[in-house]
Amino acid sequence: MDFKKITAQGNTQTKDAEIFEKQAGNLYAAVNIIAKRADQITMEIKQELGRKLEDFSFQQDTLEEVFENREQIEVSRFYERLAKPAAIAVKEFEDSKIFFKPTDKA
Repeated sequence: MDFKKITAQGNTQTKDAEIFEKQAGNLYAAVNIIAKRADQITMEIKQELGRKLEDFSFQQDTLEEVFENREQIEVSRFYERLAKPAAIAVKEFEDSKIFFKPTDKA
């Protein structure tokens, strides 16, 4: 996932529950779908951040270490500024970018 192209809001917004209900058939199903997608996004972010921070895991006692720490701080700040996984999942759900298969449980 390209996190630089995410258009989700970083702050909390009130959403119309009827929109979610129309798309998923019922509000609780929509919340469940969004929650599962948010978990997936969380794992993607965590794995990508882990891969990027592996580059900084070795220790050096040179002048380059100071520059690497700055780079590490910039990478960490980028991920801190991202919208929360739940906000990203809500935006994807609103834009119909999440595929889900409705179940007919009575």
